[in-house]
Amino acid sequence: MVISAQSKIDGIGEDDGYIAGQLIIASPAMMDKRFHNAVIYMCVHDAEQAMGIIINRPKPDLKLSSMLPHLNVKGPITNEDTQVLYGGPVETERGFVLHSRDFTDPNNSLPLSDTLALTTSKSVLSALTKSNAPKRAVLALGYAGWQSGQLEAEIMRNSWLVAPVFSEADEDIIFTGEPRHKWKLALSAIGITPEFLSAKAGHA
Repeated sequence: MVISAQSKIDGIGEDDGYIAGQLIIASPAMMDKRFHNAVIYMCVHDAEQAMGIIINRPKPDLKLSSMLPHLNVKGPITNEDTQVLYGGPVETERGFVLHSRDFTDPNNSLPLSDTLALTTSKSVLSALTKSNAPKRAVLALGYAGWQSGQLEAEIMRNSWLVAPVFSEADEDIIFTGEPRHKWKLALSAIGITPEFLSAKAGHA
């Protein structure tokens, strides 16, 4: 993931100030314990709302293969049996599948980028057991949400750092690797070490 020094300082890299399709990384200035060391992929961000999925909080001992039978989806997983994620504190009983766009449900998939989509219908869960399964997919329960202007205010308070996602290679952090390592990996991708952040927070 490549990012300019100026973007690191400014936080928001888009001309319109919206950061859908990017990652936000909790800094030591984050006061909300629910988001301590969280890394969130931003699915929606506009003048009215913001919505994202936490990508580094796995549900203990819960994988797709053990979750799907409870959702009346039968059959073995046809691609990687990924961990189910805690996607955020809103609608924690509802499932959100973040996946590659080689699968789309025309009526229920929300395109997020040229390569990613978000689907909440059972169609994508059923596809995970079939030959038309998306190449990459994670199931999250719940999401993180903000009202108009709320996320912008948190970014201005340095609670979040913003990391652009430019390519499929950048998306590896969403779908691969140990969740407990993703916070440091996301920081490293924008050239920041946790030690630097801690020192900066200590001298604020």
